[in-house]
Amino acid sequence: MILGSFKFVPKSFLGVDIGTSTIKVVEISRWGRKKSLKNYGEMRSEVLYDKPFRTAEKSSLLLSAKDIARALRGILEEAKIETKDAVFSIPDFSSFFTHFELPPMTKEELSEAVQYEARKHVPLPFAEVTFDWQILNKKRFGLPKEPAKILMVAVPNELINQYQEIARLSKLSLSTLEAEVFGLIRSSLKNEKENVVVLDMGAQTTTINVVKKGVLQSSRSIDIGGGSFTERISQSLSISRKEAEEQKRVQGLLSKELKTVLAPLLDTVVVEIRQAIGDFQEQEIQRVVLGGGSSLLPGLKEYLKESLNITIELIDPFRSVFYPSLLEGTIKEMGPSYGVAVGMALRGLE
Repeated sequence: MILGSFKFVPKSFLGVDIGTSTIKVVEISRWGRKKSLKNYGEMRSEVLYDKPFRTAEKSSLLLSAKDIARALRGILEEAKIETKDAVFSIPDFSSFFTHFELPPMTKEELSEAVQYEARKHVPLPFAEVTFDWQILNKKRFGLPKEPAKILMVAVPNELINQYQEIARLSKLSLSTLEAEVFGLIRSSLKNEKENVVVLDMGAQTTTINVVKKGVLQSSRSIDIGGGSFTERISQSLSISRKEAEEQKRVQGLLSKELKTVLAPLLDTVVVEIRQAIGDFQEQEIQRVVLGGGSSLLPGLKEYLKESLNITIELIDPFRSVFYPSLLEGTIKEMGPSYGVAVGMALRGLE
């Protein structure tokens, strides 16, 4: 054996999260089992454009692939990122999540049965989507009289084509696409033994995900997010959107006035979380875990804890990734908003 013929070179991957108002990129390398943060960067839409990167009213991106690729190239150049292999996230509100049961059958029969049943649940022509699925009760599947519990996600082919074009224009090699929630689970809950609700609060939507021992059970999105909070503050206090954004970011729910203004929106989110918890009857939900840029709203953890009477935690997606100690404060502050991007990079390194 000639050991010199082998080259042990660290492998690096990019996680790319194109959100409503911000594009985030994380570069993570792996040497053996050790994963290290190499680089990261982000760009807000208002830096280049007078409109967001996407809108929840459309499954497709609001700006052209050329515009988004321009912004993405700007991040890569500014951060001096040279890695080309990338995994892109797909927003949960652009995906169709559903779950259903099938009667007891063999593994050989299951694939065809899922495709047949899936046609009843997807609101688009089947030829226009790409879908994936998993067995939720994998350990019990195959037992006599045990139905197959299926979670399915479908993504419009139009959106997939747009992401492929963005990667091409950005000169990145697109390894795969994945729904945001799976990135959050991977970066923050991979070794979880509990049943938790993962609350992903973005700029435009909030997605409530029930996760059982690291496996997604259900997912639902509502049109309330950081942008809704800013708009409500602006209208209620008769101030500019820029001023409202600043007050939201600095004071948040620590201000009695803003807490009163935002309570109706937050209570709608609370009702949806209670519904998700109520639907999950097999075992008790132990915690609610917060992620997404809007989860950093001051006072939000305390508000949800008081309303739901359950443990509330911010996600820590970098907890399994090595980074220099001098970045400790920065990583802690930005962590919850980078959960998806980190999860995408980790997917590439699997």
